[in-house]
Amino acid sequence: MPDENQMDYGSAVPPHAAEQGERAATHGRKAAEDLGSAAGAMADEYRGQAEGVLDDALHRVRSFQDDINQYVRENPIRSVFTALGVGFVLGVIFRH
Repeated sequence: MPDENQMDYGSAVPPHAAEQGERAATHGRKAAEDLGSAAGAMADEYRGQAEGVLDDALHRVRSFQDDINQYVRENPIRSVFTALGVGFVLGVIFRH
């Protein structure tokens, strides 16, 4: 026999509150998925931009190498003395 001082209140959470909790959880999952999609799209965009910058830098380096090779072929003596001078200066700097 139940105690007369205890009352049966049913469940502690009203049914409409449980439904609202489920809707909030669904909304949270959807927001997280949307945020993940947006972050992925931004990462793809920045990756594409970075690849473009890298390609441009590689093109410039190759062009610079070609220019140096052409200069050395046209001016071999000047190139050798320039290399010797640069080597001497670097040797003096790193010696001290």
